[in-house]
Amino acid sequence: MKRLERKNVLITGGAGGAGAASVRLFAQEGARVMIADRDGEAARQLAEELAGAGHEVDWVHADVSLVEGARTAFQAASERLGRIDVLFNHAGIILVKPFLDCTLEEWDELMDNNAKSAFLMTRLVLPQMLERGKGTLVFTSTTGVRAATHLEALYCASKAAMHQLARALAALERDQGIRCNLICPSFVRTRHGEHEIAQLRSYGVLASESDVNAMQGRICEPEEVAEVALFLASDASSFVNGAEVFVDNTFTAV
Repeated sequence: MKRLERKNVLITGGAGGAGAASVRLFAQEGARVMIADRDGEAARQLAEELAGAGHEVDWVHADVSLVEGARTAFQAASERLGRIDVLFNHAGIILVKPFLDCTLEEWDELMDNNAKSAFLMTRLVLPQMLERGKGTLVFTSTTGVRAATHLEALYCASKAAMHQLARALAALERDQGIRCNLICPSFVRTRHGEHEIAQLRSYGVLASESDVNAMQGRICEPEEVAEVALFLASDASSFVNGAEVFVDNTFTAV
């Protein structure tokens, strides 16, 4: 039996990078998947590709950092999937910049995309999970909640807010049949990750390929993040709750 057979999954930020890798893997493992992303064209192309291969994948153009966008994503998933068994809060952005150069607008943008989006989506999906007495929440965090990264104060702060929200939810809803876990990747070979590395290097931070190799052996592939997301979304992790899974090949261990 496939690992997500008969599971309905909503993935925010699922149109690219590790989010797209997760959409592909989840669909292959039998899930019915709804992609919510503000890059509607990329979401459409991915959904049509996978649907053409016989998988049940749909998409919605939505910016889940906004109240209306989150509601649009939730309504589309509810209408096309029915119940939502798994919510994967993957949407997020990054900013590499000296702290004193950061603006209030950038602070709000990071908080909206990395913390508020997860709050909005979870608040919408959780009631139906509680009504059924079962549901799975997965959040994409970062190694930056443990090993703060140069020039990423706003990113680390916004991800830390989301991170602690997830842990608090796990403790709060454990006895109601809800599991909530976190994935904490380091440098990943995605557009997001490559942009981060390029920005760090532009400020003179040691972030070449050899530097990344020294810190974590090699760069992480998006499919490796997706495999962890699959485990946390599946019943194989039935006794894993409130966990922080660092996908970083010792980056935070040494």
